[in-house]
Amino acid sequence: MTTFALIGAGPGLGLATARRFGAAGHPVALISRSAAHLDGLVAELEGDGIQARRYTADVLDPGSLTTALRSAAEDLGPVEILQFSPVPRGDFMKPVLDTTAADLDDPLAFSVKGPVTCVNAVLPGMRDLGRGTLLFVNGSSAVRPNLSVAGTSIAFAAESAYTAMLHDALADENIHAAQLIVPGAIRPDAEHSSPETLAELLYAIHTERGGFRHYAEPMPE
Repeated sequence: MTTFALIGAGPGLGLATARRFGAAGHPVALISRSAAHLDGLVAELEGDGIQARRYTADVLDPGSLTTALRSAAEDLGPVEILQFSPVPRGDFMKPVLDTTAADLDDPLAFSVKGPVTCVNAVLPGMRDLGRGTLLFVNGSSAVRPNLSVAGTSIAFAAESAYTAMLHDALADENIHAAQLIVPGAIRPDAEHSSPETLAELLYAIHTERGGFRHYAEPMPE
C-alpha cells in the first residue's frame, strides 16, 4: 500500500485522520517535533491494527521535513497522501498594528516554506505512482483576514494561493491539491468540526477529488 503522511501529528484531528486513512489500508507516517509525543500516537494506532511509524521534524526546518518524508517513503512505501495541518504558534497571532516585518518571518516559513518543502519532497513519488493527494487544513483567516491575528492571516492567505496553484498545475497528472477551511474550533462535541467528522471529510476530499477549497461548515457572517 501507499503511505499517508501527516505533518503536525497530534491527539485531535491528526490522530483521527491517521485512523481514517489507516483504516483504509494506508501505512501512516506521523511527523511532529516531539518524539515522546509521537510514541503515544503510534501506540494508539498500532492498537487499532494500523501500521504506523513516527518521524521527528520541525516545520521551520526544511531539511528535517525533507529527511522525514523521504525516510517515511523508504520505510513504509511511497507517499500517496500528504496532509499538512500543524498548529501555528501563539506568537504568530499579533494584532496587525503590532506586527512588524520580522514578526512575519516565522509565520511565512511555517505556512508557505513548510508546505513547499513537503510538496517538493513527495511530488516525485506521486508522479511515479501516477496519483496523489495534497491536503492543507487552515482556519477561517485563510479566506477572511482577521486583524487580530495578522501573522496567520497573511501566511494562511499565501498558503491558500500556493494550494490553488498546485490544484491547477497538477490536475492533469492525477495529483489533487485541496484546502479544507475549518471556521470554528475543533472539538469532540462539535457538530461539523469534531476530529472524526473532519477526518471523514478529508478522506472524502481524497477519494472524490473535486474542487480546490472545501469548508467544514458555513463561514459566519
